Parts: sequence; structure tokens; C-alpha cells
Amino acid sequence: MHKESAIREPLILGHKTYHDITEDVCRSIEGKAPKAWYIMFGIALLIGLYGIGCILYLLGTGIGTWGLNKTVEWAWDITNFVWWVGIGHAGTLISAVLLLFRQKWRMAINRSSEAMTIFAVFMAGLFPLIHMGRLWVGYWVLPLPNQFGSLWVNFNSPLLWDVFAISTYLSVSLVFWYIGLLPDFATIRDRAKSPVAKKIYSILSFGWSGRAKHWNRFEIVSLVLAGLATPLVFSVHSIVSFDFATSIIPGWHTTIFPPYFVAGAVFSGFAMVQTLLLVLRKGMKLEAYIHTKHVEYMNIVIMVTGSIVGVAYLTELFMSWYSGVEYEAYAFINRATGPYWWAYASMMTCNVISPQLMWFKKLRRSLLFTFFISIVVNIGMWFERFVIIVTSIHQDYLPSSWSMFYPTWTDIGIYIGTIGIFFVFYLLYARYFPVLAISEVKTILKSSGESYKNDTTPTHSPVIDTPAEAVAPSKKETSKVSTEDKSGKISSLLDKIGAGDASSKNDLKLISGVGPKLEETLNNIGIFTFEQVSKMTKAEYDLLDSITGSFPGRAERDDWAAQAKELMNKTK
Repeated sequence: MHKESAIREPLILGHKTYHDITEDVCRSIEGKAPKAWYIMFGIALLIGLYGIGCILYLLGTGIGTWGLNKTVEWAWDITNFVWWVGIGHAGTLISAVLLLFRQKWRMAINRSSEAMTIFAVFMAGLFPLIHMGRLWVGYWVLPLPNQFGSLWVNFNSPLLWDVFAISTYLSVSLVFWYIGLLPDFATIRDRAKSPVAKKIYSILSFGWSGRAKHWNRFEIVSLVLAGLATPLVFSVHSIVSFDFATSIIPGWHTTIFPPYFVAGAVFSGFAMVQTLLLVLRKGMKLEAYIHTKHVEYMNIVIMVTGSIVGVAYLTELFMSWYSGVEYEAYAFINRATGPYWWAYASMMTCNVISPQLMWFKKLRRSLLFTFFISIVVNIGMWFERFVIIVTSIHQDYLPSSWSMFYPTWTDIGIYIGTIGIFFVFYLLYARYFPVLAISEVKTILKSSGESYKNDTTPTHSPVIDTPAEAVAPSKKETSKVSTEDKSGKISSLLDKIGAGDASSKNDLKLISGVGPKLEETLNNIGIFTFEQVSKMTKAEYDLLDSITGSFPGRAERDDWAAQAKELMNKTK
């Protein structure tokens, strides 16, 4: 087992065991949802339904219900599209890139981040579909044979590259997320008491049994998908930026867009992860697994990517002057001092100034401050997309065509509606899916758990330079010592849990993890009843492991004591 440095802060707080991790994560799934969940779900559902109503009105009436005009032909809808795609970046970065770098702190946040990615990309995909206007003839974009001959899409268009990039990104992210869920679905399946829940989670777990072969394939597939997903982190938003960078419009025609958009996407994505997880940890009582250390690491990423975005803004301003092109210079002067100056000022304040506050350790470790800044960053990133799109085209080369864009209630309703739909999906996920990767969090318990890191018991006995023949006992002596040692441990164990009576023995095979062979071993030790097993704690589990020498940790992981108590109640 990898031993962490003592100066590193633990990633799991409190005296947690393997069983505690399972219980803490499964509590929200197996128990009744709190009243706050129903309130939030109800509000999100109402907002989502309003958004769907606006979409249906738009499709029935036409794109003219948006605030677009002949000059500003792209506005609110494309702003929202790019904003949602950006938010969907953090999940794959956390799950893929940090997995390849073996970062342990990702294990408590990767599952919810991946879910956020998938739901955000769903919301992003709505806007190009809506923008088509007549969805019922959407198949016309496919190269179908017709009376005019095969009509092929324009493969030179970045808009088509968007389709391939985002659909690939969504597919890989969805598979990556679902593969990681399989072991946890199996855990919930094995704990489920309702036949319906057991059946549903049995289907979702795809027959996962936890065999070594399954875990081996799980590790291989995870690494392969991480390798495939890593280039997508950088390619997707680069291709989205080509929607603008390949044009000749001042303010868009620049080579800095791909890295600038990728940094901005990671920036906004991590901010949304912070917003969601800080609420999630409080509402689901997961403070032991998502705490200040995780928040600090994510704030460092926000600070770095926010600085990159700030440098990109300054580079744009410098190049508009250095290029000597008056149209380019005017585009940026107009952004800062024109009729949309308030949007530009909001963008610069939220995206450039606010992340620099993270240099102060006290602030970047403050949960309340982090929650506030995470919302500020996402407001700023929405304004960034609005500034790039609207201010670059509302005053073009021909002054007589200059125009202003004003969003209509349909524009605003659809955008607010997508936020509602997003939270409907996310709240359903938090209610019925494990929000932490149970199996992965368990792997870091003994290296990064607080109770294990604070354990000062030496792991190795001191080495004494003594001749081997002077200390090496004979085989007969070794056998005698080990037998005496084992008898002493059995006596100690039975003193703690009580002596059993073979005449009143229970069927120990009813305890999950105990088979016929192990039951026989327990009977030989003197353990016959559920009452004896129910008295076991961590000390007794460790003692039992040292006596049997087989399947160490099984009794603790499967929580035999809790199972035995439940079986005792059933037999009364």
C-alpha cells in the first residue's frame, strides 16, 4: 500500500471504515428524500416546463420570436450553446486527465462532475436543434438520395465539425461515466430490500460480481477511455472556437481562440462543479469526503485558468492595436466603451479580477467565499460569450446596418428553462445514483484516511543485527508457538464476543460473505450464533482475520455485525 507523507492533509476525514463509506453514500438512495430535495425538484421542474413551453411556442411560431435581426443574426442562443459546452468540460478533465496523473483527490468529485458534464452537453445540444427552426425536417441535413441527387453537407464548415466533436465527446463521457458506476450499482443491488429496486439495479449493474476478472477489465477499460477522452478535452472547445475564428469578422478572426476557449471552458466548468458539490456535500452530509482540501485544489485550477483567460483578453487588446487594422481596433474599443460596455465590464470583473483573490489561502479555503465566486465566474463566462458574439457583429463595416440586440421573453425563457431541466436531471441523479464513487473512495481510505494517517503504530519491527542461527527456531518450535498464539487469540476473541453453544447454532451462511467453508471455520473457532457476530467491532474483525488468515477485511467490509443484528431481529 502506498504510504502518504504525514504533512499531506487527509482526503477522508473522521474515523471512517469501508462500511461507513458504503452507508454514507447509499443513505440518500435507500432512505427517504428530505423535504428540501422535493422543494428544489419542484422548483426546477416548474422552470424546466416553462422552458419547454417556450421552445414549443418558438417551433410553432418561428425563429422571429427571438430578438435576432438582420445585423445580429447570432445572439442569445449561440451564447447559451457555447456556455453550456464550456460547463461540460470539467467532468472529463477530472475523470480522464486526473486519472492518468493518478490524482487521489479526484475520487470524491469525479462521479458528480461527470454527471454534470453529460447533462450540460444535453442542454448545449438543444440550441443548435432549436436553431434549425423546423425540427420535423431535420433529416434533410443527412446526405439522403432525392430527386435532385445526393445532397451532402458542407464538410468545410466548423458548424459540422461541432456536430462530430460534441457527439463524440458526449458518447465517450457517457460510457466513461457509466463504466465507473457498475461496481456501485452492484453494491446497491446487493443491499436493496425492495424486489423492484433489486431488479432495476441488477439490470443497471450488468451482472457485475466483483470477480478479479471484472476488476481487471474495469481498470483496462477506464484507462483506455481516459486516453481517448483526454484529447477531447482540448479538441471540443477548440472546434467550437472555430465557429468564430475561421470567419473574417473583426473580433472573431484570431488564432488565439482555441487555447483561450479551452482555458475558459475549464475555468467555467470547475466553477460549476464547485457550485454543485458545495450544495451536495451539505445536503447529503458528505463533509467527510468533500472538504476544504478538495475545494482548495479546484480553486487553484480556477485561479490558473482564470489567469490564462485574463492574459488572453489582454493579448486580444494588444493585437487589435498592433495589427494596425482600424476595423479590428474599433471592434475592441466598441466593446469597452460602446453601448454594451456594461457587459464587457462585467466580463472583466468576474473573469479577471475575481479569480485573483484565490491567491490568498484563507479565501481559497473558505467554502462560503468559494460558493460565491463560483457563481460569479459562471456569470462572467456567460457575459464573455455574449460580448464575443453580439458586440462583434452589431456594428459591422456598414454604419447604416448597425443595430442593437434585445432579448425577448422567448430568449430568456428558453435559457432559464435549460437551467431548470439541467437541475431536474441533476437532482434525479443525486437521488437515485451514488454521488461518490464508492469503490474508488475505498481505495484511498488506508493511505489518505484521517484515522490511518494519524496512526503512529510502526509498520515494521526494528531490525536487530543478530546471527540467524541464534534466533531461527526449529520447525517444531515454530509450530508450537503459532498454535499457542492462535489459541490465545481465539480465547481473547471469545472473551469479547462470548462463548457460543453448538446446540443453539444459527445458519451463519445467511450473512453475506459467509459460505459453507467459512461457516465451518467459524464453528471450529467457537462462533455459532448471530449474537456472537453482532458484538464484533473493528478490533474483533482484525483478530478474526489474524486467526483465519483468509479473506482479510471481508468481515469489516461486509459489516457482519450489522447483518447479524438484522438477522437476530428477523428471527425473534
